[in-house]
Amino acid sequence: MKKQRFYVVWNGLTPGIYTSWDECKMQIEGVKQALYKAFDTLAEAERAYASSPGEYIGHGTKGENKKTVATLPACIIQNALAVDAACSGNPGMMEYRGVYVGTGEELFHFGPIFGTNNIGEFLAIVHGLAFLKQRNIDLPIYSDSHNALLWVKGKKCKTKLPRDAKSEQLFGYIDRAEKWLKENCYTTHLIKWETGDWGEIPADFGRK
Repeated sequence: MKKQRFYVVWNGLTPGIYTSWDECKMQIEGVKQALYKAFDTLAEAERAYASSPGEYIGHGTKGENKKTVATLPACIIQNALAVDAACSGNPGMMEYRGVYVGTGEELFHFGPIFGTNNIGEFLAIVHGLAFLKQRNIDLPIYSDSHNALLWVKGKKCKTKLPRDAKSEQLFGYIDRAEKWLKENCYTTHLIKWETGDWGEIPADFGRK
C-alpha cells in the first residue's frame, strides 16, 4: 500500500497543504519560483506551512540565487525576508524580488515591467507583506529604500511618474498594492537595510 504523503505549497496558485501529488502539481505548474515540499505526516506539514519555506528548502539552490550568508554581519536577522528592485534606466524596465535572508533562496519575483526603481521597491515591500500574511508567517522584512518604507507607512505610492498608456499596467499594480495596505492590518516589522554598514542587501540583483 502506497504511503500517504502531505504536500505543502508555500508559493503556488493556491498555497496550502495537499494530500496528493496530483493536487500539489495543479498548484505549482506554470508558477515561477513555486515553493513546495512533501512531508510524511500532517503534523510535519502543518508546522512547515506555518514556518518560513527557507527553513525547509533552498539548500540546493543554483548559485545565481544563492548568497554566502556567512558574510552577513552578526546583527542581521537571518530568519527574515529581504526585498529589492532593479531598473534598467529610470524609468525603464523594472523588476523586484524577495529573498529569504538565511539561505539566499528567492521566494518571489516580479517583472520586468516598465516603471521606476522606487516604485519597484514599494511594490516589493507590499508583495512581501501579502506573501507573509497569506501564509501566516511572522518574519521581519528588510528594504534598503527609505522612500519605499515611508510610502508603505503612508499607504500611498508617491511617485512622480506620469500615468499614461505606457505606465498604465504598472499603475494597476500600484492601485492594488495601495488597496491592500488600506484593507489589511499587519504586525510585520519593516527594517531599513543599512547598505553602507552591512553591504548590499541579500535580494540585490548584483547589476551595479
